[in-house]
Amino acid sequence: MGQRKFFGTDGIRGKVGESAIHPEFVTKLGWAAGKVLAGHGTNKVLIGKDTRISGYMLESALEAGLSAAGINIGLLGPMPTPAIAYLTKTFRSEAGIVISASHNPYYDNGIKFFSADGYKLDDDIELAIESMLEEPMTCVASNKLGKATRITDAAGRYIEFCKGSFPSDLSLKGMKIVVDCAHGATYHIAPNVLSELGADVIEIGTSPDGLNINDKVGATAMKATVDKVKETGADMGFALDGDGDRIMLVDHLGNVLDGDQILYIVARDALKSGRLSGGVVGTLMSNLGLEVGLSKLGIPFARSAVGDRYVMELLQQKGWAIGGENSGHILNLNIASTGDGIVAGLQVITAMLRAGMNLHELSGGFEVFPQTLINVRYDDSAGNPLESEDVKMAAKEAETSLGKTGRVLLRKSGTEPLIRVMVETDDEMHSLKWAEFIADAVRKVAN
Repeated sequence: MGQRKFFGTDGIRGKVGESAIHPEFVTKLGWAAGKVLAGHGTNKVLIGKDTRISGYMLESALEAGLSAAGINIGLLGPMPTPAIAYLTKTFRSEAGIVISASHNPYYDNGIKFFSADGYKLDDDIELAIESMLEEPMTCVASNKLGKATRITDAAGRYIEFCKGSFPSDLSLKGMKIVVDCAHGATYHIAPNVLSELGADVIEIGTSPDGLNINDKVGATAMKATVDKVKETGADMGFALDGDGDRIMLVDHLGNVLDGDQILYIVARDALKSGRLSGGVVGTLMSNLGLEVGLSKLGIPFARSAVGDRYVMELLQQKGWAIGGENSGHILNLNIASTGDGIVAGLQVITAMLRAGMNLHELSGGFEVFPQTLINVRYDDSAGNPLESEDVKMAAKEAETSLGKTGRVLLRKSGTEPLIRVMVETDDEMHSLKWAEFIADAVRKVAN
């Protein structure tokens, strides 16, 4: 079936009105997906979206395409990505479609699919949809057209699922929590989950207007949450991204905890309570401090390529449950089939309550190693600098000098002609020195 033309590692994404994120293409995409998925069972597909203004247009386009292919549609409205994965499974649907560009600005949007079991679509199904896009679009007979219904209790169902992931013998009573929903898909979910579990909730980023998603709020702009935690004297802060599959946390002193630190806390708590199966998967970008911290606990650690899709693949390969990225994607396959920001936050609170510690105390035992990242631009017509013997020698020299106290990572950017040079070690001066040393070698070859 050939090479992917439209699907990336996380569905199809781009600027609204251009290439694939256009009503004409998305109608055809809905039809193609419908043709590939038709007749596998319930003949029903769910569609959910985040709060971008373009979501209305793309939802209608998908609905038209699916209906033309004879597929019934359940419209969920604005819902977090992990909620759509969960509801696809509970409604026994053929698939779930998410209209979102996650942490990107409002003028971008994307389409991603979940299979009937709540996981991302298999490559062969994505390729079959791409192949179907090459065919001329047809329409089933009028009496075979798909019907669309709005599912009104979707939010309530997912709120109950999130609450169910929290131990019934614990309560958030007496906790003051800032929740930043990035004016995104969790705006009507996360505050309700926490308040129904007993917390005193202070909301920010819960007034979406179609254009303000991720704008100076949420997991990619932590200042808003940090400032609000300090201003209100809250116990902690949750900062979610636009589609709710990522989370960053803030302790009561205003320190930010990223995905690596969250992963460490969740894994350590699972180990203590005897629920840890196997080890933990991070990515090539996970801080060395995570690897060292887990190793001290005797927890195995493996690295995948960057992207939650690859974290998932390695977890399934090893039969492990817990993994994630430093960007805040946290997977716990014992609870959910995809990264879920709200659930990950609740797992951290569970660890806090079990340990009788605040978040600042709980994050001890994990020492973040200083990381130096230098981007070197190169002329991609002149070949790949990473294949140069001089660059390889420079990297080898750095690795030998750092020994077990550091690591070197060289990789090409997936989106522009840049070589990313990263050196991580327990000494900031060493980290800077060796990153510059390797970057110089790359510059000489690149120019």
